[in-house]
Amino acid sequence: MNSTTATAPIPATAEAGPVHPLWMRISHWLNALAVVILVTSGWRIYDASPFFPFTIPTVVTLGGWLGGALQWHFAAMWLLVANGLVYLFMNIATGRLATKFFPLTPRGVLHDALAALKGRLSHADPRHYNSVQKLAYLFVMLDLIVIVLSGLVLWKSVQFPVLRELMGGYESARRVHFFGMAAIVAFVVVHLVMVALVPRTLLTMIRGRAAKAR
Repeated sequence: MNSTTATAPIPATAEAGPVHPLWMRISHWLNALAVVILVTSGWRIYDASPFFPFTIPTVVTLGGWLGGALQWHFAAMWLLVANGLVYLFMNIATGRLATKFFPLTPRGVLHDALAALKGRLSHADPRHYNSVQKLAYLFVMLDLIVIVLSGLVLWKSVQFPVLRELMGGYESARRVHFFGMAAIVAFVVVHLVMVALVPRTLLTMIRGRAAKAR
């Protein structure tokens, strides 16, 4: 998710080296692929036993039928877990987690959120995240962990009784899983809108180096 008012030129220091290292770009796109498969196949699984008075249109689901959706879902789950662990390990090992996402304060988040609403939040240097971005990315990391844990309850409920009880039981875990998915979808929608408004950030994520603002 990026600021909508990134019109200032990129500082010269930001063009000296890659903004996003290769490992980060690869893990980003693999995570994106895994999330798309998980969400669309998950919608098909939900439709087989909905707990809300609506279903997801079949045209946007993956798998064709419940068995096929489960196969896609489990395949993407392993991709997400393996790739997510690599992403988390590399962020910690390289110090990127500490430097990119911290410090983070409520005052900073409020300040940047108000600036964004007024159209005054610049993101001229893609190396640095504003407080809203930091909060959003950290939330997504935690949300994906919750999704994986609740997914374990749905997959192997008997094998994870403590985890099941912590989530309030099987049916409660289904809802936790659903709302975790909904939060990811909301993030992706906002993220894509921001990318559409600042398209050079997409080029940066593809090639690693900052694209000059036009």
